Amino acid sequence: MALTTSSALTVGFDLDMTLIDSRPGIHACYVALAERTGTYIDADLAVTRLGPPLAEELVNWFPAEAVDAMGDLYRSMYPTIAIVPTPAMPGAREAIAAVRAAGGRAIVVTAKHEPNAELHLEHLGIEPDAVIGDLWAEQKAGALREHGAGIYVGDHVGDVRGARTAGAVAVTVATGPCDAAELRSAGADVVLGDLTEFPAWLSDYCPARA
Repeated sequence: MALTTSSALTVGFDLDMTLIDSRPGIHACYVALAERTGTYIDADLAVTRLGPPLAEELVNWFPAEAVDAMGDLYRSMYPTIAIVPTPAMPGAREAIAAVRAAGGRAIVVTAKHEPNAELHLEHLGIEPDAVIGDLWAEQKAGALREHGAGIYVGDHVGDVRGARTAGAVAVTVATGPCDAAELRSAGADVVLGDLTEFPAWLSDYCPARA
């Protein structure tokens, strides 16, 4: 992929399993939703396939006609259940700091409900320049283009599709449900083990970009 020619460095980051390990909080929220509705949900299984929109998971446990209402209920329960148990991923703060140190802007573009995404970041003391939620896969491209992001960092093949649709460099971390081989097969330009490797990669990328 050709590197962006824009002079301003803007890096987009996915949230779940990229900047935050959302599994503990989401697991707790699914358990609470199951208790609240009397519906069986395999929370252990659900947290192995994070990334796609909530509705794509809920349809496995609820009738299609109930998914919207269950999604609203889940999102309303989420702030009091899922925020506190959710830690930052190793290297998350340092990755944002590396972008700033390079004179760039860091934004978050995520499929997560935007108010809940903002709560996670506030709780963890991570302060991106913008947070754009409720976008998945190719839908992320519009926000990335709007903010001039030449790099998008994610953990899922859907993130690769979003980056490539936006014409951004697709940087991936093998910390989510997709392993390194899947990410490469999906067309990732860069596959890192986790975000602790991102500052060194960015340090090498910036002179080449210039």
